[in-house]
Amino acid sequence: MNAVAEPQVSIAAMESGDIDAATFDHESHVYLGWLYVREYPLTDAIGRFTDALRRLTEKLGVPGKYHDTISWFYLLLIAERRGIATDDSWFAFRRDNDDLFSRDDNVLSRYYSSELLRSEQARQSFVLPDRRAI
Repeated sequence: MNAVAEPQVSIAAMESGDIDAATFDHESHVYLGWLYVREYPLTDAIGRFTDALRRLTEKLGVPGKYHDTISWFYLLLIAERRGIATDDSWFAFRRDNDDLFSRDDNVLSRYYSSELLRSEQARQSFVLPDRRAI
């Protein structure tokens, strides 16, 4: 039995905006990114995920929470790591990529300065890392 439960979200729920904001935590975001990258070519996954997330934040009345660079960056990392994984299950991905979930070891801070991530440019469109290359 797996210690980590699979988040209760789906691509269909995301795209229809049928997501409960109270339970839509960081792990649910990463899980949805993993689903999109698994189901679609990367460029399609990025487009569909970011469009759905923008619509969802609008629907929930928090459009300022959407951040293009963070969304793209996580999807790129998920795609890269899925590409080298030997087990394609969510449970293995979750186990092997703790840095995507950790608050203590924030993967973003290894690549991006907080100044860049706080910028309106990074919020509105994807920008490359300023600390180290992907």
